[in-house]
Amino acid sequence: MDQNMNKTVLILGANSDVAKQCIKQYIAKDYSVIAASRNTKSLEDFILENNLAHSKITVVYFDAAEFDSHHKFYEGLSVKPHIVVYAAGFLVDNQNALLNFKNAKQMMEVNYMGGVSILSIIAMDESNNNLERIVGLSSLSGVRGRKSNFVYGSTKAAFTQYLAGLRQELASRNIIVNALVIGYIRTKINEGLKLNESLIMEPDYVANFIVNAGRSFIIVPDFKWKIIYYILKLLPESLVSKLP
Repeated sequence: MDQNMNKTVLILGANSDVAKQCIKQYIAKDYSVIAASRNTKSLEDFILENNLAHSKITVVYFDAAEFDSHHKFYEGLSVKPHIVVYAAGFLVDNQNALLNFKNAKQMMEVNYMGGVSILSIIAMDESNNNLERIVGLSSLSGVRGRKSNFVYGSTKAAFTQYLAGLRQELASRNIIVNALVIGYIRTKINEGLKLNESLIMEPDYVANFIVNAGRSFIIVPDFKWKIIYYILKLLPESLVSKLP
């Protein structure tokens, strides 16, 4: 762990359940963490409740949808990060997104546009010799368009494609870009949804894949979700149209 003592992880959208588990796991591996979120009070409470070392964590305000603030946010960081995790996310059901564009727009801004805005700023700062890795949290919903969730899925599909291109852009600088393509997780964003219990993953399980990401671009936690991922990729459109 000693090699991580002077390394910093920036977690954007750090108030999500998965992101909070990432904080704990990165701290355990001796990284310092900058936890960025709109809800800084919740993060401070989380740090206290879990007796996490304050010396290893800095909590800062970040709003993924306030694009004009992103340059100032990045320039104001106390140290430029070695690892960046984009975990910000927003979800409404498909009918609400279709009937009220304001809901769809918020998903686009948080899930995709905010990521493109801040990650581009970070990635294009060639003066930051620290940067080693960028990890973006995407979703199985973005693999194929399905009538039950295609508005949300479209934001995740776009984000995955952005990360794919960013990976190519940064390859010459030996900076790794990973896309976590994730299925159902037991988190507050999924509360109230009718999900297959046997497929639900715990936040700490998913966080482990983020913290220990290797060089592969697409990372799908859990073997059951890997099977589903490849089935979705290979299914003909006539069968995809029959899915819920």
